[in-house]
Amino acid sequence: MDSVLRAKSEDATFGVYFIGTTPPREGVALEKVEEVADKLVARFDKIDYDGLIVYDIQDESSRTDIVRPFPFNKTFEPCHYSQILSNKTNKPVITYKSVSSRDADDFNQWLDTSWKEYGVRDIVLVGSPSSQGHKTLSLTDAYQTQQENSNNYYVGGVTIAERHAKKGDEHLRLIEKDRQGCEYFISQAVYDAPATIDMLSSYARECRAQGIRPKRIVLTFTPCGSEKTLDFMNWLGISIPEATRWRILESDTPLNESIKVCRNNLNQIIEAVMPLNIPLGLNIESLTNRKEEIDAAIRLYKLLKATLDMALAERELESIDA
Repeated sequence: MDSVLRAKSEDATFGVYFIGTTPPREGVALEKVEEVADKLVARFDKIDYDGLIVYDIQDESSRTDIVRPFPFNKTFEPCHYSQILSNKTNKPVITYKSVSSRDADDFNQWLDTSWKEYGVRDIVLVGSPSSQGHKTLSLTDAYQTQQENSNNYYVGGVTIAERHAKKGDEHLRLIEKDRQGCEYFISQAVYDAPATIDMLSSYARECRAQGIRPKRIVLTFTPCGSEKTLDFMNWLGISIPEATRWRILESDTPLNESIKVCRNNLNQIIEAVMPLNIPLGLNIESLTNRKEEIDAAIRLYKLLKATLDMALAERELESIDA
């Protein structure tokens, strides 16, 4: 069976909605992993979502000299965790895969094993976190290997507005990844709406110039309830304007304030980007395992999904009236 997400995502008049999560630590007993998955799935019991996203956590110490606010821990195999979550929810799961530590033969074997043994159909390929990091397989070569593989994966890529703000070429990266087989893109967490708007506007203009259809962009949002979480977001390379940082930290309810910030950012993006005919989606994640931040992620999901659904419905009505 091929990806069910591919067909669902083809209709640009609808949003697609995901919840992002990280596997438990490596070495945790399988029964404990099942228990963690059960607790996670129970939180989603009364919300409507299209699927989950499971991250492949990398040691990104080569990317920056700043000390990581939370220690790096290897995780349970993401493909196996994706299978567990898919079985418990009966929903598709997008699995991230870091490719830089493998050669082409190893990666090809991973593609076969993930498809046949774990039922993975939807993947996002991620390259080295730093140009200085050790790379056995480049992201370009990984896309080529995947294209030559016999399994019909629904393949996505990562897009980073902060990179566009620095280099001004993220839209060209998207076009090139499209040529290499990417069918959708998932953003880094958004806390700087203008940076995301600039990137998506450049992408839309380039698509028009080249006569190609924009791919779906899934925007990631995450709540934040503490200075340490903000520091971790900064360490990950997420751009947080100084005024936004203090707005959250000086609030009596930082988590609720961060949710307001995220809603405001999405509204700005919708207003600027909706006319550009880029299909949008949402991914809501919690960057920590703190219960209050996970619960806040669920509240944020409900609010932002309703916001995007309303914007898409209004656009559909406008097109009918026209």
